[in-house]
Amino acid sequence: MNKQSHAEACEFGPRRLETLRTALEEGEVRLARRDGVVRYPARFQLVLATNPCPCAPPRDTECLCPPNTRRRYLARLSGPLLDRVDIRVRMRPLTAMSVRDGTEPESTSVVRERVRQARQRAAERWATYGLGSNAEVPGTVLRRDFPLAREAIELLDHGLDIGVVTGRGADRCLRVAWTLADLAGLDVPGVDEVAAALEFRDRRSA
Repeated sequence: MNKQSHAEACEFGPRRLETLRTALEEGEVRLARRDGVVRYPARFQLVLATNPCPCAPPRDTECLCPPNTRRRYLARLSGPLLDRVDIRVRMRPLTAMSVRDGTEPESTSVVRERVRQARQRAAERWATYGLGSNAEVPGTVLRRDFPLAREAIELLDHGLDIGVVTGRGADRCLRVAWTLADLAGLDVPGVDEVAAALEFRDRRSA
C-alpha cells in the first residue's frame, strides 16, 4: 500500500517525527504491548520537504519571522532524525520558468534505463550477502569488504574530524557514493563520488 502525505515536515509535531527514527534505521515498526513487543516490517522511501520558516516567503530576504522563530521551526527536525536521511538538498527559489541554456532534458526512458542498470549492478554485488540494494548494506560490510582508495577515505575522515558528519552519517555517505558510482558505471566510488555524497550530507545545506 502506498501512503503519501503532502504536509510540510516541520508542520508535524516533533514527537511524531521522532517515531520515524527506528523505522528508518532498522526497517521495522515496534509496538510495545503488555505481553511483549510486536514487530512489523517497514521498508519505505521517506521524502521530506519543508520551508525554512513559518511565513514561507518567496525568497529568504523577504522573511518576516524573528530568528528565534526560524530556529524553533527547523528544530522540529532533530539532528538524530536528519542523520538518518541519506540526502539533504537546499532548493533555490524559482526565478524563471524558461530553460535559458536551450538544452533539452533527458527523457524519462533514458533516466529509467540508467537507474535500472545501476540497481542491477548493486543487486549483483550484494547477492552473496542476501541484500538487494546499496541502502541495505551495513556500514561494517562496506568498510571491511569494500574499502575505498585512501584519498576517498581521507575525505570522510576529514568530515568526521570537523563535525560535518557523524559515524552513522559516514556510513550513509558510503552507501550514497556506491549508488553514484553505479549510476556512472564505475566499479568503485572515487574521490568525486565521496565528495558529492558528503555535499549531500553537509549540515549547512539542511
